[in-house]
Amino acid sequence: MSALLGEFIGTMLLLIFGCGVVAGVLLKGSKSENAGWLVINLGWGLAVTLAIYAAGKLSGAHLNPAVTLGLASIGEFPWKQVPGYMLAQLLGAMAGAVIVWFHYLPHWKETKDPALKLAVFSTGPAIRSTWSNLLSEISGASLLMIGLLAIGSNHFAEGLNPIVVGALIVAIGMSIGGTTGYGINPARDLGPRIVHFLLPIPGKGTSDWNYAWIPVIGSFIGGVFGATLYKTVFSHQISQLLLIAGPVVLLVAGLALVENNRKNKS
Repeated sequence: MSALLGEFIGTMLLLIFGCGVVAGVLLKGSKSENAGWLVINLGWGLAVTLAIYAAGKLSGAHLNPAVTLGLASIGEFPWKQVPGYMLAQLLGAMAGAVIVWFHYLPHWKETKDPALKLAVFSTGPAIRSTWSNLLSEISGASLLMIGLLAIGSNHFAEGLNPIVVGALIVAIGMSIGGTTGYGINPARDLGPRIVHFLLPIPGKGTSDWNYAWIPVIGSFIGGVFGATLYKTVFSHQISQLLLIAGPVVLLVAGLALVENNRKNKS
């Protein structure tokens, strides 16, 4: 139970700090309005760092269903604990999003653009292109998983690992996050999106459910692909799941190319 509580609290803190920095940058009347993409990336990196410090000793601080699934896929986490971890992460993300909504309560009415309100809670594409967007999420989650396993294989001074993981998040966001807002975490995207759908936010518009599956499915595929690829390359153990995830990633990449070529011709 303490592990599930750790995942709940850690993911809640992650979303409070993460969605909170987005709200500060995007919502009208905030003192940090228009602070920009760099501040958002740094905010998410610090959010991950602080959440890991809070939950690490209780649960290992996965804070992400894609990480949980990726670790289970290479035998680094027991399958029987996967559902509980994922549920705790989703509920924690929802709780964090509700707290952000309360904190910025007067600012929702002042913000007229529904897209900005949704962006506080969940991700969306810069250019809407289904297969390219899915590939972006797969890429981000794969790099996250590979980076986490690489960091875990090195020895740092005690207490330094969460800072390095936070730097990894900033690096992902600054390099490849501009295409979709780098969800790379199903709970981070789906939980707040559900909250956005349920809360009485004035003029909020749609929750964009047509897009919602992309950061969820893409993160799961990327988590498994990144973990099994790392295991294969560095431990020389070919996972059966890599033989599934690898072709799926290649298929998505091919579909993205076809989609892009078709749009270029139209």
